[in-house]
Amino acid sequence: ELGADIVMHSATKYLGGHSDLVMGALMVDNQDLAEKLHFIQFAGGGIAGPQDSYLALRGIKTLHIRMQRHSENGRAIADYLTRHEKVAEVFYPGLTTDPNHDIAKKQMKDFGGMVSFKLKDNSEKEVFRVLESFKVFTLAESLGGVESLVNHPETMTHASIPAVEREKIGISTSLIRLSVGIEDIDDLLKDLENALA
Repeated sequence: ELGADIVMHSATKYLGGHSDLVMGALMVDNQDLAEKLHFIQFAGGGIAGPQDSYLALRGIKTLHIRMQRHSENGRAIADYLTRHEKVAEVFYPGLTTDPNHDIAKKQMKDFGGMVSFKLKDNSEKEVFRVLESFKVFTLAESLGGVESLVNHPETMTHASIPAVEREKIGISTSLIRLSVGIEDIDDLLKDLENALA
């Protein structure tokens, strides 16, 4: 509907939703392209097993209600962070101040649970202190599950990228990424408040 030839989706994340599945999906709106992709899949054997298929189907059954809660919680966390004295910047497409807000509004019904922010104190010591202070958010490299996770891109997901290149794309020492889950929002906000204190 938005003009893409192929949409590649990580079913591992929100579709599965429970951090127990590794799967992907390609969606097309062109029969010829679909047949070519099907041939490659058939020849290469990239077929999901029965247990993985079951887990994906189970996740899809609760996708709507989970995404509603991820989005509600993500929005509340982003709003909280924009007002916090120790936070320099918040990245969340649901914020009208986010540079990607307008395009996100065209593509999305709501804005999900991925929230990133930068601390004013860009020191590794302060970032690690914050990361180690979480009790509800778990330090992990995944995202999109029912549980809330916190990630430090500089030392985790993007550690293999040279520091100069990381800085060019905005991955500084103080950047923290949250995958906001579906837990009670009061618990999540309290955990964030305690970690930042």
